[in-house]
Amino acid sequence: MKYILVTGGVISGIGKGIIASSVGTILKSCGLHVTAIKIDPYINIDAGTFSPYEHVVPHITDAIQEWVMRQAKVSVDDDGIEPEVCVIELGGTVGDIESMPFIEAFRQFQFKVKRENFCNIHVSLVPQPNSTGEQKTKPTQNSVRELRGLGLSPDLIVCRCSTPLDTAVKEKISMFCHVEPEQVICIHDVSSIYRVPLLLEDQGIVDYFCGRLNLLIEMRPRTMLTKWKEMSDRSDRLLEHTSIALVGKYTKLSDSYASVIKALEHSALAINYKLEVKYIDSADLEPAALQEEPVKYHEAWQKLCRADGVLVPGGFGVRGTEGKIQAINWARRQKKPFLDANSTEFDPETKHPVVIEMPEHNPGQLGGTMRLGKRRTLFKSTSSVLRKLYGDAEYVDERHRHRFEVNPELKHHFEDRGFRFVGQDLEGERMEIIELEDHTYFVGVQYHPEFPIPGDLAIIHQSSVRQSEEAPVEGITSSTYMGF
Repeated sequence: MKYILVTGGVISGIGKGIIASSVGTILKSCGLHVTAIKIDPYINIDAGTFSPYEHVVPHITDAIQEWVMRQAKVSVDDDGIEPEVCVIELGGTVGDIESMPFIEAFRQFQFKVKRENFCNIHVSLVPQPNSTGEQKTKPTQNSVRELRGLGLSPDLIVCRCSTPLDTAVKEKISMFCHVEPEQVICIHDVSSIYRVPLLLEDQGIVDYFCGRLNLLIEMRPRTMLTKWKEMSDRSDRLLEHTSIALVGKYTKLSDSYASVIKALEHSALAINYKLEVKYIDSADLEPAALQEEPVKYHEAWQKLCRADGVLVPGGFGVRGTEGKIQAINWARRQKKPFLDANSTEFDPETKHPVVIEMPEHNPGQLGGTMRLGKRRTLFKSTSSVLRKLYGDAEYVDERHRHRFEVNPELKHHFEDRGFRFVGQDLEGERMEIIELEDHTYFVGVQYHPEFPIPGDLAIIHQSSVRQSEEAPVEGITSSTYMGF
């Protein structure tokens, strides 16, 4: 097994994930079986419901190493073959207190698996202030020095910069960071992240891995990267636009909905459309906002009205719930394509409990009580729009993360009014998928509709065709979604 660790320095969000996935893409194009691990440096069983102030740093370096080696052997390909390379993305920035035990774990790990099986890629920022226009290497030097002080020496330094690195700057980084010039990789700003694997290959990263990790790679034309280049070129030539209003509670930071946004972008590219996401804070759509902040209220409603489609992702807590309902109601009345994800908590004292806590939920304790992970959903209707998108499948297995569900006692009240529950769990007790009759595309799911679920493609398609004429959503299949 070969391990490639990707670390980051200077700032968070530098692009470690893009570099890690690009490296994996290149190695897969070489015919290797590749897996990936993303590590968020939190030492808690359920980090999703912990406060940042509750994180602890115990001595668990051995457990981290054992977990990495165990996960690296899990097959991720249909043929069931064990991966040959594992690309590990270590979140955060070198020097963060919460990442210290992980850095120490990998310091020990490099000796455990031997040098020829371990490679460290360090992603760093090379800023270029507008005042001077000069590319600065000091942040990268300091970041590499700090990483070395913790016991890890980078084999490749990936420099994120706004423009291509000057030769003199590259040589300076090489000299002061103790690597060869060929080990300094420039990833400058490009029109699309799909061009990053092409940049890496152009700078000889495959040849480097062959020598450094003793990988048996045939130097043949790589069909996968050829298709990747075609897709990158196509993404730059998109002329048609479509817009989706994303109505959520955490819209100030787009990373809160990273998976949803990527799924929409992939769907838009699949049908040759450029996507515009209009972020709307659901609280700004509520009647109370009209009194407190009328400007935000009117701006939010203008965004919603101008969008071609509406997507409402899930969220915890009561805040903003009424705004989501207002957006959903508007999409229903205006026949706007709509995709709803998950459910949220309502007033626990309500006299009309449409959404209730699951019976097995332990009240008062947030951590470890959710319905998590892959669950099976059975289609109860052969005429379901979503079922057609799944290739007329009888069931689907999708990712869940919730502790609330639709009250099954109210099922017939909804269905009498054209609100059909077309998908349920194995026992037929939990409502998983809803569809509204006589609507262009109005679908709600209990699970997370993220890549590669075809429901995202359908909302993009229906939103785009509204600009010209209505088209049946049945015209799209899951193969359309996965074919790009």
